[in-house]
Amino acid sequence: MVTATNVDATAVNTIAWLSDPGTTIVVPVYQRQYRWDIGGCEQLLGDIRSVARSDDGQTHFIGSILSTANTAAASAGDDASSGGSSSSDDAALVLIDGQQRITTLMLLIAALHHTVKHDDPALAAEFERVLVRETADRASGTPRLRTKLRPHRAWAEVFESVVLDRREPGEELRESRFDDNYAFFRSQVRAEEVPAIWRGLQKLEHVAITLGAEANAQQIFESLNSTGEPLRDHELIHNYVLMGLSHAEQSEIEDEYWLPIEQNTGESIASFWRHYLVMTTGREVVVAGERGVYDAFRQEFPRLDLATLRRHAAEWREYSAAYRVLLDPSQESDPIVAEQLHWLTTFGRGMYPLVMRAYRDLVQGRLEAAAFVGLSEMLQSLQLRRIVVGLTNDRLVARLCRARAEGPDDLVRALSRITPSDERVKVGLKYTELPHAAYVLGRLAGVPASTGGAALAGLEIEHIVPLAPGDSWSGDGVREWADYSDDEQNSHRALAETLGNLALLEHELAERAFDQSFPAKRPLFARSEVPLTERLASVESWGTAAIAARTVELTERFLAVWKRPGTALIDDDNLTPVLDAVRRRGWPRGWEREFEYVEYRGEHWEVYDVKYLFNRVFKRLWADARPAVVAFSDRRGGPIYDARAWTGHWDELDETHFLYMGWDSKYMLTAVQGVLEEAGIASEVFVKYSYFGAVM
Repeated sequence: MVTATNVDATAVNTIAWLSDPGTTIVVPVYQRQYRWDIGGCEQLLGDIRSVARSDDGQTHFIGSILSTANTAAASAGDDASSGGSSSSDDAALVLIDGQQRITTLMLLIAALHHTVKHDDPALAAEFERVLVRETADRASGTPRLRTKLRPHRAWAEVFESVVLDRREPGEELRESRFDDNYAFFRSQVRAEEVPAIWRGLQKLEHVAITLGAEANAQQIFESLNSTGEPLRDHELIHNYVLMGLSHAEQSEIEDEYWLPIEQNTGESIASFWRHYLVMTTGREVVVAGERGVYDAFRQEFPRLDLATLRRHAAEWREYSAAYRVLLDPSQESDPIVAEQLHWLTTFGRGMYPLVMRAYRDLVQGRLEAAAFVGLSEMLQSLQLRRIVVGLTNDRLVARLCRARAEGPDDLVRALSRITPSDERVKVGLKYTELPHAAYVLGRLAGVPASTGGAALAGLEIEHIVPLAPGDSWSGDGVREWADYSDDEQNSHRALAETLGNLALLEHELAERAFDQSFPAKRPLFARSEVPLTERLASVESWGTAAIAARTVELTERFLAVWKRPGTALIDDDNLTPVLDAVRRRGWPRGWEREFEYVEYRGEHWEVYDVKYLFNRVFKRLWADARPAVVAFSDRRGGPIYDARAWTGHWDELDETHFLYMGWDSKYMLTAVQGVLEEAGIASEVFVKYSYFGAVM
């Protein structure tokens, strides 16, 4: 066999590799900063716990670690890191790929070491072999402990101060990923669990790839990280579901469940999984910039033995069949339900998580058709009214899924709160462009969806005052457009796309009416079979007064068709339930002014950022609902502790309980959401995003 000459790849035990007395790893200057956040640490710790509980023969593969033994680069990298090293460091490995994983493992092991160093010297010595080695200072020759991983000088001192537990006074308030992730590991692993975590760590394996002097490090790095199209969320889910099964079991799941899901959802399979997870979890699922759908799936289904997988897969298949009908309502046999599904498509797929569950209940006989129609009408009213008054329909459906799970009355109350009032809608219809004009006018005129669907085939939108009238256009047959004053022209233009100036007209009549003066259009309107349009023939002249009068008339019809559901509650000023607040990674620019205010159970809090919200919620609940806080913190592993167990930013709750304040923004918001749910009051807490928060 012909072997490679410039690449040496060996499968190794990761901890044994790191524990080797000769292992020293230098991070070169060109490497990016350490970026892993608490979410990544949480997943790594979960994987280690899982493999720790597995059979002795099972291991966990963490990928490949790419390095070079180039001694010149090693020396230069080490000098850049620390200002000097011993001659024994000349064989250091220069890390090309794997910095993030190795650094995170070192932080975890440092946290374990500091947890047990006073109580279990033997185990602490095992951790020390991974973390440090004794070396002689190049300048003085004095021996000292150095970390085996040597970041470059931009952050070497911070990293070493964490791993060696040598932080100076005042450094507890500094912000760094090293401190945050170390604190996370300290908080999550109690002393009694350290031996189990150590067993899991000893089952980690990787491929150590060492390059020779003639190897092209950049080309190999790009080959490892950039070759091929990245797997998409639904492909990752597919692999996750089938991984670990026998070939026969894989074939069974593929044929019985996965292929029908693919056939039902087609090109929309990715959105199906996202909508399914929003429906089941009652939480928004982030897509952009992260593997959000796949991560949410793994969290919802952490372990899938064959029997559990069959049960869940049967449910997935049923929901995919419902999703197929949502995508193509013509497949529904009940004409009334089909019409509702057609109308819902006007607003896109934003409400599919809620509608999918309701439709499946309808198919299985757990929901009456009248109740489904009622839900559909409320969702149309919600979305249309919000568009009319200039509000977004984003990030609404998760809260509605949660409300429906509580019961039909809770859903109606939730819908009522976020559906704009009649007064706001009247103003919007009077002065703003009519959204989804064909759908609105069609329903007002009683045109069934089955006749033409959202496009209302055979009918066109007629602007009674044209969008750009010619000089000879006239509203009364006497004065021409050129004779109108600038103010009159501007007034007509401002109302041209509002409800009162729009009509549905048959295609052949619309062609003849195009850009004609109003007197010339009246005979064409008289021939229309659309009642609302036919009535325009009886109007003598057309101008701003006629538009206003027709707007009033049609607005009353509008409010009758698209009702505000239930008892009129507060029009919520576009508040966002705290459970739907956006989890930001790290500390993005503008985080200090993310919120305009917070509504806490009817109280108005001047709270502008997640750090203050975190502090205030935990302190308030410590006074009002302490058992819930204790239960949440015990299960989560923080953020409340009975001692200031490590250096960092703490706040005192009482003489024996302390709140750790050193988390990143994503973890803080997650903790706020979790403890409010534990206390049973999450539905009563809302945030109002500021301008900064809206654009973050």
